[in-house]
Amino acid sequence: MILHPGIVALIMGACFVAAMVLYSAVMGVAVLRRWDMTSSSERQLQLERKTYLTSTLMNYVLGFEILSSLLFIHTVDSLHAIFVGAMCATGSLNANPVGWAALYAKLAVLFLSAIWIAVNVIDQRQADYPLTRFKFAGVLFLLPLVFLSTGLQLRYFLGLKPNIITSRCGALFSESGGGLASSLSSVAIRPTMMAFYGLLALFLAAGIFALRRRTGTWRYLFAGLSLLVLPVSLTAVVSFISLYFYEIPTHHCPFDIFQGNYHYLGYALYGTLFAGSFFGTMTGVSEMLRGKASVGTTIDGLQRKWIVLSVAAVGIFAAIATWPIVFSSFTLDGYF
Repeated sequence: MILHPGIVALIMGACFVAAMVLYSAVMGVAVLRRWDMTSSSERQLQLERKTYLTSTLMNYVLGFEILSSLLFIHTVDSLHAIFVGAMCATGSLNANPVGWAALYAKLAVLFLSAIWIAVNVIDQRQADYPLTRFKFAGVLFLLPLVFLSTGLQLRYFLGLKPNIITSRCGALFSESGGGLASSLSSVAIRPTMMAFYGLLALFLAAGIFALRRRTGTWRYLFAGLSLLVLPVSLTAVVSFISLYFYEIPTHHCPFDIFQGNYHYLGYALYGTLFAGSFFGTMTGVSEMLRGKASVGTTIDGLQRKWIVLSVAAVGIFAAIATWPIVFSSFTLDGYF
């Protein structure tokens, strides 16, 4: 194991999060078995107090888990200087084969944690807590994922050795590299660009109609497009957006943009993309919860905010991604 402040913080934080989610899951079992808002028994009153406390605890714990995802990316990127052959986070992740699985698990927990927090916000705004069973069932669903993410992080960080020779991003994100990274790098630029900007136009139109029509059909459509924006945008970043930032027609790495040479724009680029996809997805998730008693008015107000936030975040992402394409002197003539 490499003694790095970020690694120590991430390991300690992951273990703390896992322990707190386990505690909340035990409470979740009690809620699923005994929760009854129609009862005024002492056991129900005690359960209500405990669920409120546990929900507040989960808010902070999962909020920390979301922030730790940024720390994970920052730490992995900063570690590349230790390994021979590494130039960015790609080399650090390749230094231990578990690294990529740890990253994917971390991102999955990030997205689901944000959804749980949003559902909890809806529930705590109602006097009868109609989503209590649902959100504590969500804790039981999160538990194995959190433990999986923690275990992968431990295996990844504990398995890192400073004398490891790893591969650089240029070898992985190349047409001859093999695997998913190579497939994304070799995607034709012109069709990807058309699909990317066409999807953004559909996403914006769906957002406008979802705000005006206020019907479930448009909310679900907007949520579906919000989910689709994420993989399509990530493909676009590898296929052509990154090329304009680096001004190198063969350099497709999606991680170099996190570095100071590129003004750390990766944090804003990916942060706004994930935020936009999340807020848009929540319009569909909340629409599914509309059938629960007493949440309709609260959901209406939150959905409008989420749609606006989603469109704004994706708009900022699109602006950051498009800026070098429009204003840079670099072109890809001959590579289309």
